[in-house]
Amino acid sequence: MPKRRANGEGNIRKRKDGRWEGRYTAGYDPETGKRIIKNVLGKTQAEVKEKLKAAISESQRLDVSKAGTYTVASWVRTWYEVYAEPRIRPNTKLYYTNYIENHIVPGIGDVPLDKLTTIQIQRFYNNLQKTGRVQRKNFPELRDKSLSPRVVRGVHTLLHNCLEQAVAERLILTNPAQGCKLPQLEKKEMKILPQEKIGLYLAEAEKRGLLAAFYLELTTGLRRGELLALQWTDLDTESKTLSITKQVNRINGELVVSPPKTRNSVRTLALPQQAVDLLIAEHKKHPRNPYLFPSPKTGTMYDPDAFRRTHDKILKAIGAEHIRFHDLRHTFATLSLKSGVDVKTLSGALGHYSAGFTLNTYTHATAQMKQDAADTIGGVISQQMR
Repeated sequence: MPKRRANGEGNIRKRKDGRWEGRYTAGYDPETGKRIIKNVLGKTQAEVKEKLKAAISESQRLDVSKAGTYTVASWVRTWYEVYAEPRIRPNTKLYYTNYIENHIVPGIGDVPLDKLTTIQIQRFYNNLQKTGRVQRKNFPELRDKSLSPRVVRGVHTLLHNCLEQAVAERLILTNPAQGCKLPQLEKKEMKILPQEKIGLYLAEAEKRGLLAAFYLELTTGLRRGELLALQWTDLDTESKTLSITKQVNRINGELVVSPPKTRNSVRTLALPQQAVDLLIAEHKKHPRNPYLFPSPKTGTMYDPDAFRRTHDKILKAIGAEHIRFHDLRHTFATLSLKSGVDVKTLSGALGHYSAGFTLNTYTHATAQMKQDAADTIGGVISQQMR
């Protein structure tokens, strides 16, 4: 049996066309055991020597038996199936498959994984921002085809993580998404339900038999999916606490219950006595139903979309400016801060990962708190000067 050439050996020769060629053993095929031969070309022998040295060094850091076998499309789909899908929430899967199948695969899917460059990715992001929105079937033709910065950044996060795994598996040397420039997120003005409209809002909710649900929302800031997934067993009437351990989302036409958004979202909330009283009264209306707020039509879990539409109808009925249901969460947070609730306590109630994130999210409310604090300490010091 002939002796194997050591991994990385190379030789140089001059070709008939006048160019110099360096050949080297990049590795061995794991199935056949045969050598994997690669080459570099140059105009001079010295140039090829340098290229050969670099190529051999690179081959020793890559898994050459796999490095050239993937396109971006085949790798991102493999990465999603093996690494991402088993670890993400059902609702997140919709975002990931949309990013992959509607954006990454059509945009750069045909590029060999080991040939993908930062410039290619940057151009891909630029094009997404300008014309990346997908035209849906049987929908009016899009007048604005641009994608929001939030979506472009979401595509980048997925692609970056995917390519990091490719580096870890020695399919590529470095992550080409690392140096890309991303669009700035648009800072939208946060909307809340005006304080003077809260009484009218709850009165209208009571007419629709949903006072307990909307009162609980405004006193806890729960996410819609968390609110509608609540069961009677989540409420401790003695300690006046509510356990948040799950959420519901509509996915592919089905209501799917899953863990909350993040680990911090699993939490126990303290409730005001009036909220507890309303929840007890609500449960007496349907004592055998496990859900705190069952659907009046089906008796099962309330559909999140139907619940949102009820919120929209309430706003219209009281003549209030339209806000999203999620803005009730912002209303709770804003009123809490203005009422003197400390940021760390509020952060825990909202299920945020840090008090810093809460501060950044509600700067409009904390600005007045800072001014009040400045006026207070200024008053203390002024008194000492008299």
